[in-house]
Amino acid sequence: MKYNQLGNTGLFVSEICLGAMTFGGGDGIFRAIGGLDLKSSTALISRALEGGVNFLDTADVYSAGQSEKIVGQALKDLGVRRTDVVIATKCYGRMGKGANDIGASRGHIMDSVARSLERLQTDHIDLYQIHAQDDVTPVEETVRALDDLTRQGMVRYAGCSNWQAWKLMKALGVAKYTNAARFETLQAYYSIAGRDLERDIVPLLQDQKVGLMVWSPLAGGLLSGKFDRDGKGPDGARRAQFDFPPVDKDRAFACVDAMRKIATAHGASVARVALAYVLAKPFVTTVIIGAKTMEQLDDNLASATLTLSAEEITALDTVSALPPEYPGWMLARQGAERTPRAK
Repeated sequence: MKYNQLGNTGLFVSEICLGAMTFGGGDGIFRAIGGLDLKSSTALISRALEGGVNFLDTADVYSAGQSEKIVGQALKDLGVRRTDVVIATKCYGRMGKGANDIGASRGHIMDSVARSLERLQTDHIDLYQIHAQDDVTPVEETVRALDDLTRQGMVRYAGCSNWQAWKLMKALGVAKYTNAARFETLQAYYSIAGRDLERDIVPLLQDQKVGLMVWSPLAGGLLSGKFDRDGKGPDGARRAQFDFPPVDKDRAFACVDAMRKIATAHGASVARVALAYVLAKPFVTTVIIGAKTMEQLDDNLASATLTLSAEEITALDTVSALPPEYPGWMLARQGAERTPRAK
């Protein structure tokens, strides 16, 4: 297992992060996504830790707080030292019926962090992330609230998830010029079938030294190699019940076909190749995996030891290439003579 620097901090996290979205069950989408009880979740956490994972990611909204409760209790039952694990959680999602039980306001953040700490049975959260972009709350208010939490020691680092490039850059600017704690990470969707992040967000992350935490690297299981072009897959499969994230199916299955050939050559699963492809990207800090079974977890963990050749990466880059989009195609045309050359 490799360990990467988290953003521009001195903290190192495993390149594979165990996501806890499958823990807890409940109603709606969370019943379809997972529904694992404490015993099953504890077993997965134990195996992940044995495999070198030191990074766990959850959110208050996952199964209405049950995921956080399970993570906290599982770590306690396993006797894991707090310093041996990096815990990330999030706030923003609706956690009640009140008008202020949602969002990235100072009020909701302060209320949410206290409840998350209680559920997780810990005195601090290593990485506290704003789960979605709030178009109502001024970004200055959000940044200041997170800065206060870091100064109080309740939160070590701050991050965000599913933000647009301009909004993230604005938040970084606010933090810099007010001497506040900044966002060290962005958690975002990225997969071989969904490389949109590379247009504007990846250059921002690289320029500002912000870490990328990838969610749904298998596109909700579609890239596991277990689905056919008609959408048929294993019984009980998450993607069959919850068709998310949106994917261009023709492009996705072209990628699956290319990955299947590579998987056969390596004696690996298609899912393992899909994860190895994402892990090979230099701008990726960690890939979040969300297993429901021990077999899935073991296969996902094995992606950390699968090294794709330069030729294989080029082949996968080609089949998954993004269609040209303005201003990208114009920047490439006009900036050809100004492209930095490798030394």
